[in-house]
Amino acid sequence: MNTMSKAVFCTVKSVDQATKIVERLKASGFDNNDISLLFPDDTGPNQLGVDNQTKAPEGATTGVSTGAVLGGGLGWLAGIGALAIPGVGPLIAAGPIMAALAGAAVGGAVGGVTGGLIGMGIPEYEAKLYERKVSEGHALISVHSEDSDETKRAKQIFEEADAEDISMANEPAKRS
Repeated sequence: MNTMSKAVFCTVKSVDQATKIVERLKASGFDNNDISLLFPDDTGPNQLGVDNQTKAPEGATTGVSTGAVLGGGLGWLAGIGALAIPGVGPLIAAGPIMAALAGAAVGGAVGGVTGGLIGMGIPEYEAKLYERKVSEGHALISVHSEDSDETKRAKQIFEEADAEDISMANEPAKRS
């Protein structure tokens, strides 16, 4: 078996840029279950198909119609949905990061985005940087890689797309 798997992270300034990167990751062989995306939901009601009529408690996830999400460009991502993180505000998340953050959203402000990212293996100082960037309107992308070739490929895609804050983290071992 291979050594520890990694996650490669970056931030981008727009959802359009994020969509292009995610499409390139998919085209280069990354699975939709291995790609995470997080960005502020500042598009206003109904623009992303978010059901704003939900009477869910503050911090709970609300339903999203994946067909309408982002013009379909990101609709194939796993587990896409809306979250409200106390102190950060409404976010759209997809992929493994959704599960990490859903616990933070429902559990209150226990670490918020930073706590969820630390749980995914990101060092605290980088997690805080990413939370700040997302709160400023940037999108966070991460992709799981099984080996050094995938890690290099993801990093190259991020670099060619002018992504910022590119880093890697060892993912926590999965417990069965």
